Amino acid sequence: MSTDEFEDRLRALRPRLHRYCARMTGSAVNGEDVLQDALVKALHARAQGAEVDNLEGWLFRIAHNASLDFLRDRSRKTVVALTEDMEAAPIPEADIVAISFQTFLRLPELQRCAVILKDVLGHSVEEIGGIAECSPAAAKSALQRGRAALRQLAQEPEDLRLPLISDPDRRKITAYVDLFRSGDFDAIRAMLADDVKLDLVNRLRLEGRDKIGIYFTRYAEETRWRFALGAIEGQPAMLVFDSTGPMDRPAHFVLVGWSENRIIEIRDFLFASYVLEAVDWVRLG
Repeated sequence: MSTDEFEDRLRALRPRLHRYCARMTGSAVNGEDVLQDALVKALHARAQGAEVDNLEGWLFRIAHNASLDFLRDRSRKTVVALTEDMEAAPIPEADIVAISFQTFLRLPELQRCAVILKDVLGHSVEEIGGIAECSPAAAKSALQRGRAALRQLAQEPEDLRLPLISDPDRRKITAYVDLFRSGDFDAIRAMLADDVKLDLVNRLRLEGRDKIGIYFTRYAEETRWRFALGAIEGQPAMLVFDSTGPMDRPAHFVLVGWSENRIIEIRDFLFASYVLEAVDWVRLG
């Protein structure tokens, strides 16, 4: 497989890999971070001459291990007590997509892995064993237990409190959104730190205020976007709606990092629409 073919396959598999990482980490945004780390590792292994017979299985194994590394670093694992005699039928896709990422996070790691790979992504028990590096019997047992636990957890009421955003953070993101609405991109440029980083997720990365000016120029030229204050997984965010289509949910979103009153990072998910599949978002203004 040529380098171009390999990178084309990576791009094609990226949404499926993100679905896995997002549910494993309990966050669509963190899932994208883990996915980027996994893809860097895959590209590095490829450059070092790694031989791959089953590309998809190999990539999922890398994504699985990257997810576990992330979870262990964050110490976010919660063990769920289970019984042996609970119903373990497959969970319909429409039902499983509606289950929140935080509910998935309450499953032990192997059970979470098995349910996501089988009921969300359609892998076989044997493939699950290869990705999780366990026996097919262990994968099947984890799948049955995970299905049963997930059905039980999904019936529990969820906490739907609005995100707690500090007044300074709210003022900063409100000002940012207002400037986008008015098209005053020169004012935004004046807020940029000299070493500001732009991550146009799944497309490109730039660093330095002089290099990212075209980013705002492109937004100034596009008239279909509408901007609103919101939160993504509890983080302050600018929600971006497409006025040419349904306005009931954002088309993408932008996260902004600050150091005092300077913008030090912009993460724009324009080219990563797959992240919005089941992300927790709320419009605040």
